[in-house]
Amino acid sequence: METLSSALAVLTAMITPAVLISACGTLILSTSTRLGRVVDRVRGLSEKFEELAQSQERIEMLEERRSMIFDQLDKLTSRARLLQRSMTVFYIALGIFVATSFSIGIVAVLGSAAYNWVPVVLALSGASCLFYGSVLLIFEARLALSALHAEMDFLWKLGQRYAPAELVERNKEPQTRLSRLPFARH
Repeated sequence: METLSSALAVLTAMITPAVLISACGTLILSTSTRLGRVVDRVRGLSEKFEELAQSQERIEMLEERRSMIFDQLDKLTSRARLLQRSMTVFYIALGIFVATSFSIGIVAVLGSAAYNWVPVVLALSGASCLFYGSVLLIFEARLALSALHAEMDFLWKLGQRYAPAELVERNKEPQTRLSRLPFARH
């Protein structure tokens, strides 16, 4: 009976990293989706930038448009790099957690207490990778927000140029519901 309970304890310990493996998979999937959106956005802005570069007609605020698109492309490049780096770190964490589960089984089979530290070190390394990848995603999300603010500021200027005078006068500054909140950027 004691062998069965120790075997169950080993199996239980080996399954524990599966929760973190699942977390890695979820983070990889969401990061991959975010990266795909960035790539789509880059392709769209690249086409628009190319159109503006080749345009012979007079376009209102042409230099401002080019500048805004170029700035957006720069921020999207940085975002793509952060997303790629975080996804790589999540894949590394995934591999480490699989190795953790494997090492728990190997240490149990060997029956030596001398190697008990191996699964612990692996698990801590995997958790560190998850933390680092999450920090990278925080930086990427902040960069995405700054890009959104920059684009909204440009659209606000564009709107002021084309909107009826009474609307422009009534709305001197962009006042969305979010910008009135205490944590919003001013």
